[in-house]
Amino acid sequence: MKQIFHQIVSTVMALLVLASTVSWTVDKHLCMGRVMDISLFSHADDCGMSQDMEKSCCDDESFTIKGQDNLKVTFDDFSLDQQVFLVSFVQTYFQLFEIDSEESNLFNEYNPPPLIRDVQVLDQTFLI
Repeated sequence: MKQIFHQIVSTVMALLVLASTVSWTVDKHLCMGRVMDISLFSHADDCGMSQDMEKSCCDDESFTIKGQDNLKVTFDDFSLDQQVFLVSFVQTYFQLFEIDSEESNLFNEYNPPPLIRDVQVLDQTFLI
């Protein structure tokens, strides 16, 4: 379930990046105030009435939504304060997950008490 959710989210994010970087052009053909044709990325077809009349009742509208061109962010674009914060944040974040390989044993200097007699054998009580 987690893997399917991860794939869906990554696909949606990829489509969002694609939609934000592409320039969109919408072209509309209006005839007597009514929309006759809408087209993306190309010219809208006309209705044929503009050829018959001297004064045309048709109108063409188009608008363009510009996409984003600069997607690369370099480390030099940040100010000095932002760079210091970013480096310190990454350093402390990675130190959270370091595992200490040495286990400190506080009882290295102490010897166990001497075993004078084995109480379990004397009382014949054994764990099964």
